[in-house]
Amino acid sequence: MESLCRIRILCYTFCVHSGVVQLVARQPLELVILVRVQAPEPISLLAAPMKTPDLALGVIWYIVFLFSTTCHEASHALAAKMGGDLTAFEGGQVTLNPIPHIRRSTLGMVVVPIVSYLLGGWMIGWASAPFDPSWQRRYPRRSAWMALAGPAANFTLMLVAGIAIRAGIAMGYLQPPQIINYTSVTASAHSADPTFAATALSILFVLNLLLGTFNLLPVPPLDGHAGIMLFMGEDTAHHYLDWVHQSGYAMLGLIVAWYAFDRIFGVIFTVALRLLYPGIRYG
Repeated sequence: MESLCRIRILCYTFCVHSGVVQLVARQPLELVILVRVQAPEPISLLAAPMKTPDLALGVIWYIVFLFSTTCHEASHALAAKMGGDLTAFEGGQVTLNPIPHIRRSTLGMVVVPIVSYLLGGWMIGWASAPFDPSWQRRYPRRSAWMALAGPAANFTLMLVAGIAIRAGIAMGYLQPPQIINYTSVTASAHSADPTFAATALSILFVLNLLLGTFNLLPVPPLDGHAGIMLFMGEDTAHHYLDWVHQSGYAMLGLIVAWYAFDRIFGVIFTVALRLLYPGIRYG
């Protein structure tokens, strides 16, 4: 059973006008997460009925997807609020309650992930946290911290999953699996079949490792492209923002990130496993 996860971030800008007064333009960050999960047998609504293990795996993927996406976007919103941009805060995004995020992106957080899994055995979805582009221009370094807050949340969740796995092993509930894949980073010590806890911790570990590292790639429109403004002076950051907004390289950046990440994630995953299981080498 293997899984392939991909993320894309799409940025849109819109302006609201009231009479002759132009209100502050707000540019939402669209986090698009494609999670492909290939089950033991293809899932089809028109062929054989779905098996219980397929449905259970889909439920676990969705729970982790929803939680991880909510944490990512809430972290963006909280960092922006701390930096002086109340756009996302006023939109109710500074919360770990998924309901406000779902209300903002019902199609991307509920309908599309569930339907895509039922029809094809893979998930695609998105969520968003808005910010004020004029605030970003005034405070490029604050904007950089805001951009890095999302991946930081993902790495924190991965670390929590890793600690939980190590604790489960120490208490005799979990054990390193004989064969590792994206849904089996750990295994139950008392059952030969996958358990909810072992599968959920495995997916939480892998999905957040993927989300964090992919978003750190320094190409527009991923979080990493704004994060590098931490190392720029204010004038340089302004020239950089002008170039990013006028270049139209967002789609090219996604394509480059997509293919580059395919080639580096295996190495990153191997390093993470060696840190999780010192002394154990998986081929």
